[in-house]
Amino acid sequence: MAIAELVMPKLGESIMEATILKWHKQPGDTVKMDETVLDIATDKVDSEVPSTAEGVIESILFNVNDVVPIGAVIARIRTGAAEAAPVQQPVEAAPVVTENTTAVVESTVTTHRPATQHIAQNTNRFYSPLVMNIAAGEGISMSELEKIPGTGNEGRVTKKDILTYVEAKRNGKTVVSQATATSQELQAARREDVAVYKEQTPVQSQNTAVTTYSGNVEIIEMDRMRKLIADHMVRSKHTSPHVTSFTEADVTNLVMWREKVKKDFEKREGTKITFTPLFIEAIVRCIKKFPLINSSLDGDKIIIKKDINIGMATALPSGNLIVPVIKNADQLNLVGLSKQVNNLADNARNNKLKVDDTQGGTFTLTNVGTFGSLMGTPIINQPQVAIMAVGAIKKRAVVIETPQGDSIAIRHMMYLSMSYDHRIIDGSLGATFLTAVAKELENFNGERDF
Repeated sequence: MAIAELVMPKLGESIMEATILKWHKQPGDTVKMDETVLDIATDKVDSEVPSTAEGVIESILFNVNDVVPIGAVIARIRTGAAEAAPVQQPVEAAPVVTENTTAVVESTVTTHRPATQHIAQNTNRFYSPLVMNIAAGEGISMSELEKIPGTGNEGRVTKKDILTYVEAKRNGKTVVSQATATSQELQAARREDVAVYKEQTPVQSQNTAVTTYSGNVEIIEMDRMRKLIADHMVRSKHTSPHVTSFTEADVTNLVMWREKVKKDFEKREGTKITFTPLFIEAIVRCIKKFPLINSSLDGDKIIIKKDINIGMATALPSGNLIVPVIKNADQLNLVGLSKQVNNLADNARNNKLKVDDTQGGTFTLTNVGTFGSLMGTPIINQPQVAIMAVGAIKKRAVVIETPQGDSIAIRHMMYLSMSYDHRIIDGSLGATFLTAVAKELENFNGERDF
């Protein structure tokens, strides 16, 4: 008889934790290889975790709604046993440790996970919402935050790390390098990191005072995804100084062409053609002319992405948003873009997206016109540096300039807006790129094939 450990799987380059949604198996249940044991959720998508061994569930180490770091042991499977295992209850969730709590909580995960003194480098480190909020409140910049020694999992900066740094900074002291910490200190820090994990989940306040509301009100708890969206939006505003530029485009040629070919397109290609792939096609052409738009910022380094991966904000039936990504959009023709757009949108609405479907975006498009809005001021999807919004297409009377003179005509008009990170994209580049996309749409070839 042997014990196999089921660990929280790695779900993407930037994902450091996941929330347990549901256990399909309980202690004492038999499980087959690759059979689903539990459902988990990240800030991107929901996923199933299959068993890595065949046997009987010996124990489960976390409860539903627990936030668990990647690589942590979440269950144990007894293999090679014919009889059922004695039922063991899930471990108690680690209590939230507040500023008024001094008890040290020993976690099952840290008990069985071997400690290591190797700490990951600070590049692309994950910072919990709690740490980000403390940094913002103390006026600590991202470049300064990256220099703080981290004692958490994979070099993560914990609450204790940043509070120690703040105290030392106030007293004019130098923060001790992480490399000088003893093994006992590192292990104690990791134990505390697990103990306060629930305190570091999105959109939670350190104050637990009950707020009373006057008048006739209805109180609705945010669901998990709405909490994550709220956290991302606040973090994006704290990270990037946003500037938004606006322009408008005469998309009459594009509208008339789509109306003319949409039936033949669907009949021949087996998928509908919407405006989204046409917008993406124009955006991709302009990114090739202005590659700085397709970049990210790492400290004082600008990382220009050679791959053009376009994220498209998609509304879910719940009202929440998710951003599936079209990888290598510059290598797809209009038919390929249409199929990718439709497949990703359908999978998003039916909760069938894979983790990889939401990873690696380099630029995002959001169509606020779908819901009737004329224009919007979108928030940047970190770590990208720009996001474009397209508004509703409306017929308007506009002035047409020709060599023979001006005239007034009814045209299909659309507003475009783009928010960009003013740390690396100035108004001239942002406005020039936005205007270039508008010109691409205005100069659409109404005689083209698909």
